[in-house]
Order: sequence, then structure tokens, then C-alpha cells
Amino acid sequence: MKTYESWARYPKIRNQQILRADSPSSALVLPTDGRSVLPYGLGRSYGDSCINNDNAIIETSALSCLISFDEKSGVLKAEAGVSLAAVLDVFVPRGWFLPVTPGTKFVTLGGAVANDIHGKNHHKSGTFGCHVKSLGLRRSDGSYLTCSLSENELLFRATIGGLGLTGLITWVEFQLIPIASPYLDTRTVKFRNLDEFFDVSAENDSLYDYNVSWVDCTSEGASLGRGLFMAGNFSQRTKNKARFAPALPFPCDAPAWLLNSYLMRSFNTVYYNKQLSRTVDALTHYDPFFYPLDAILNWNKMYGRRGFFQYQLIVPFDHDRSIIKEIFTRITRSKRASFLAVLKTFGAIESPGLISFPTKGVTLALDFPNDGTATLNLMNELDQIVRESKGRIYPAKDARMSPAMFEISHPRLNEFKALIDPRFSSSLWRRVMETT
Repeated sequence: MKTYESWARYPKIRNQQILRADSPSSALVLPTDGRSVLPYGLGRSYGDSCINNDNAIIETSALSCLISFDEKSGVLKAEAGVSLAAVLDVFVPRGWFLPVTPGTKFVTLGGAVANDIHGKNHHKSGTFGCHVKSLGLRRSDGSYLTCSLSENELLFRATIGGLGLTGLITWVEFQLIPIASPYLDTRTVKFRNLDEFFDVSAENDSLYDYNVSWVDCTSEGASLGRGLFMAGNFSQRTKNKARFAPALPFPCDAPAWLLNSYLMRSFNTVYYNKQLSRTVDALTHYDPFFYPLDAILNWNKMYGRRGFFQYQLIVPFDHDRSIIKEIFTRITRSKRASFLAVLKTFGAIESPGLISFPTKGVTLALDFPNDGTATLNLMNELDQIVRESKGRIYPAKDARMSPAMFEISHPRLNEFKALIDPRFSSSLWRRVMETT
């Protein structure tokens, strides 16, 4: 039986009524007792932005049709429940790719818009919302609107990055990009510390459409923030069809003691040293380059039944490296290292979304096992650094930021509030608005 929870499995869900969207033209089915509703796609949001405790969710898997495609322009129109994986399966063989993709392809188009997803090419292409032409939005008052920059513009801007709170997205029309091959010319550069990361990033950002860095959160001293910078451009070359082992499920909920500090340090050391030379060039299929974690189904079970916290921040960057160094120092000092630490610079391309997360700066995404108060205290420490630097926290990956931190992260929040559908809500929204 399907469980409608967040990917991090925290907080635990309770008393959610499950409703279903049958087709884009169907009227919304709303609870008769006045409870709120929230769209639910594939549940890859990490915190409580995709759950609606003591209320209802609208399951969107039936909205699964491709509506139209312009072979000349690359503009695709599809229902909101279509996954990125389905788009890739159909269009990569025809020479097209997603304009922006996160680290998993198991995300719906509606979710991609509602969370205004970003990826390895933010410095050159911005967010997913930058490539959306128009969308269909069904509101609780019965209205069915087409939204774009030229029609219902304010609702369009509120829906992009709007966390599913402006109504039910029924379809999305967006731009695909042409590719000559499903392979990328990739380069992996080993860097010894955070200073080298910033130098390598500055040298390569303009050369590669896609880049991201894995960082060792257990290293200290002169090795603070060492890691691997991974970059790529779609290639003109190809090779024999890639052979991949089938995705394997994580077998069970791991015991709480599994992800201890010794194992974390050992894993990070081995992963960092797997590359012997400083630079490695390769021809890499898009699947392992963009979606390495998708090779393990239900990898979230690795953190056990208590679940985990994902924490993604962004801080402004004007050649001052001290803020990121302080963040890494706090993490290493806490001995609560992350298996999956991802570091990247964001570009200056602005999203059309009113409360979209990305902005120019340096972003760091971390996974922390849920060790209760100790983990929460660490994230509160990091919040303070982010707040003082005028940074932001990503709500799609949050399960605990304060209302004050949420407000700081969204300078256009009051404009957004005026456009929310009155029957739509979420556990996150009530938490950060301090309502029940």
C-alpha cells in the first residue's frame, strides 16, 4: 500500500485524507468538512511541504498524458502528473533533454513547477520556472485558468515555486533543449579544500553547462571542504548503448546505529580517494551523471525509521569565502557529517517565481540522520549564520525552520500570500505561518 509521506520520512504523517485528480478538466473534489487540500506527486520533497496532516492531499498520478509537442521549437505540453523520467524516456531518443533537472528524475512536472527545481546548470540556465511557457491551474472556486507571463501573470509567478498552495496545476507547457547525444563530455577535478573549490569553480563555470561538487564534511584543518568537482557538456560523440544494472531497492529500514561517525568518515575518505589523479576526463551517459542516487530505489531507508533531515542553504557570494568556511567548520566540529554534501555556485538568472529559492550565491545541500535534539541544534546554528549573511533556506527540503527564517528567505512573501488559494494548505505552511 502506498504511503503518502515525504522523502525524508520526517515528520511522520497522520490522518491524511486521499483524494484523486482524474483529469485536467475535472472539477476539484474538496472535503465537505472544510479541511484544506494539497497536491501530491511522487513525494520527493524532503520535509513537510508535500504533506497535509489532519487535512487532505490530491494525488496526481492520473494526470499522466503527453498533450502536444512541437518538433521544431521543442515546446512540450504535458499533464502535471507526468514524471521527468517519462519525459526523458520519450524525448532523449528524439534528441531532446530537460531544460533543468534536479538530482532525481522521479519528480512530476507539477512538482518541478511548485518547487521551482534547480540543477547543475543553474549558473547558465536558471531554474525550471525560467523555461515554463504556461500552465493550467484549477482553483477551489471552480475556475480553470491558463497562466503565463501574458495571462494571469501574478498567479503564474506565484505558482512557480509556490509549494502547491495556489491551486492544482493540471498541465505544464515548457521548453526542451536539443542534444546531439545522450552522453556528456565530463571532467572531474579533485580539490584539496574550500579555497581550491572556489578556484576550480571560477575556472570552469564558463566552460561547462553543468557542474556540481561532492564535498567531504568530515575533513578538517587544511583539508576543510575537500571534494570532487564534476562538470560536463552534452557531447557530439556517442558510443555503444550504455548498459546499466537494474535499479536495486534498499532492502529494509537500516538500524539507527548504522550511520555512525566512524562510518561517515570512512565513506568520505574512500570516496574522496577513489580518484587518484587530479583531473579525469570521460564520456558519460546522462543517467549516472545527473541521477546517481536513482540507481538505489528507496535509498531513504538507509536512514532508518526515524528518517533524516535535508538542509539546503544559499548565501550570497562576493569573493568572501569566510561564510562557507564557517558553516563547514561548524559541521565538522559537531561530528554530525553528511553522507551527501553537495556544493555549487548559483548564477544571477532570476526566476519568475515570487518565492523561488535560488538566487546568486553559493548553495550547500546536506543530509543529516535524525538524531533528535542534537541534529536540530546544529541546524539552528547554521540558520543563524545564514540569517546574518542574508541567505535563504530551501523550503522543499525543510522540516523545521522557524517562521522568522522562512520570512527572511522570502522577501516577496506578502505578495505571495495574497494569491494563495484559500482551500489549499500544507503542514509546512501552517508551521511557518504559526497556525494550526
